[in-house]
Amino acid sequence: MPHPSPEPFPTPPDWTHCGHGATSEDTVGCRGIHAAGHTACLAHLADADRDAYLGGLTPGADLDHRGTSFTEPLIDALLDALLDPATGHPRLGEARFDSATFQGDARFVRVTFQGHVWFDSATFLGLARFESASFQGYAHFGAASFRGYAGFRSATFHDLAWFDSATFRDASFVRATFQGAGQFGRVIFGSHASFGYVTFQGAAHFRSAVFEGDARFDEATFERLVTLGPLVCAGRFVLSEATFSGPANLSFAARRLECLRTRWTSTPELRLRYATVDFTHAVFEYPLTIAAEASPFMLPDGQPVDEQVLADAPDAAARMASLRGVDAAHLVLADMDLAGCLFTGTVHLDQLRLEGACIFDTVPPAVHWRGWHPIRFTQRRTLAEEHHWRASEPSAARGWNVAVFGAGRVGPLQLAPVYRALRKAFEDGKHEPGAADFYYGEMEMRRHADDIPRSERSLLTAYWALSGYGLRASRALGWLAAAVLVTIVLLMGVGLPKGVPKQEATGTVPAGGGTVTFEIDKGEPHNPTGSRFTSERFEKALNVTLNSVVFRSAGQDLTTAGTYIEMTSRLAEPVLLGLAVLAVRNRVKR
Repeated sequence: MPHPSPEPFPTPPDWTHCGHGATSEDTVGCRGIHAAGHTACLAHLADADRDAYLGGLTPGADLDHRGTSFTEPLIDALLDALLDPATGHPRLGEARFDSATFQGDARFVRVTFQGHVWFDSATFLGLARFESASFQGYAHFGAASFRGYAGFRSATFHDLAWFDSATFRDASFVRATFQGAGQFGRVIFGSHASFGYVTFQGAAHFRSAVFEGDARFDEATFERLVTLGPLVCAGRFVLSEATFSGPANLSFAARRLECLRTRWTSTPELRLRYATVDFTHAVFEYPLTIAAEASPFMLPDGQPVDEQVLADAPDAAARMASLRGVDAAHLVLADMDLAGCLFTGTVHLDQLRLEGACIFDTVPPAVHWRGWHPIRFTQRRTLAEEHHWRASEPSAARGWNVAVFGAGRVGPLQLAPVYRALRKAFEDGKHEPGAADFYYGEMEMRRHADDIPRSERSLLTAYWALSGYGLRASRALGWLAAAVLVTIVLLMGVGLPKGVPKQEATGTVPAGGGTVTFEIDKGEPHNPTGSRFTSERFEKALNVTLNSVVFRSAGQDLTTAGTYIEMTSRLAEPVLLGLAVLAVRNRVKR
């Protein structure tokens, strides 16, 4: 579909303009500047005058065609007049194309701009081809409008490249080199923007840029200060295999940020909204902070960044997708959602710093059925990879999340050290309840791992069943109550004797008088008969049992069976009480 012609301007330009086609409604007419030595712009010169003008140009000549409307044949003829015989490509001196309109394709392929060049407020209705062009002076494209494809592949900007407020429909800067500063403030990129393999040797600024589609900076190189943001990207922002040699300040509101094998050799900081971040195998040599922003980013003028292109996103939370292969010794995560993060393969995970409210996934809520018996999971923090492993088990309960594509398959053997490292990270951060959750996860993975002996697995299973690895006070108290109840019942049934054994004194009285010696003995307790479950026997059994809980003897006469019942009770019940106290301490300790 053809693009509409630009609307007439109500006011005349600052330069002496052509005025061709002026009417009562459009008193300005053509805004093109007079061609040098003529009284009309290049587009409206007579054929003979145009030929004379073009014939007088030499390679490296300065040009001034501000406001001129170029057809495709006209711009081709202008560049042909500037061909350098030595290279076979056009060579321009200082060139002014401010507010020019290129109605067809504009082919500046392999053109050399020896001086400064201005395309400020220029409009490209067709293709804008600047592949392999060389800008040896300033390159100004401020507020330029590229309504077709804009190609700057392999272009070289030796000095300042100014694209502030430019608008792109589809742009490619693949393998371009910016030896000076690259300024892309308030730029709007349409469906696709590619900066793959680009090199910024000077500072790079993308403040307030808007990417309405994907933005790709694959294998880009930033050698000095880079400021990416605050910017908004409606699609993926790809920095995979990019290299940041200077300080980097990145502020993104994007759907997804991909930093696979990205290298940071200076101090970076990432502040994010909406984004799901993939940091697989990223390398950073200095402390790196990745933080979620709760409020919209603010512009220097105090206005919030417009996030309309992300209006359909479910929320503004920043999520971490993967830290696999990362050395986390210098990594700080603040207020990030780690529910779906893949941690297996992360190095020095125990040195990871978690600040603010970092969220992990939890076990499935409510009660689930496995066959004929119900299952209820006590709430705790879990890793996404545990969800994936449990969901893949044949007897998995409902509610575990299945693995996403590319997550791979890991099992308890790989997850146990991950839980152990994160437990230490929480302990170093004085977050004992969080550390307790990861200790529970570590023990669960050890219990289910394939490399432990059967005896150790049995011991861990008993530890889990009795007290949830010393972390579930309700479970330990439940077993304690059950043990107390069983002990009371057993004592009432067979432990307490039929009656209190009576003492007997035996001795011999000498015939001629003298000292009498008695031996006092106590009768053997007799097993109970008749009614055994009475209130009196319950009170005695309760007294014996409660003393056993605190490892004391009640001094009650017992049958032989009762003696063994008490011994067992004095061994088991204090242990269960201790596990319950330990569990409470682990949950409330700070």
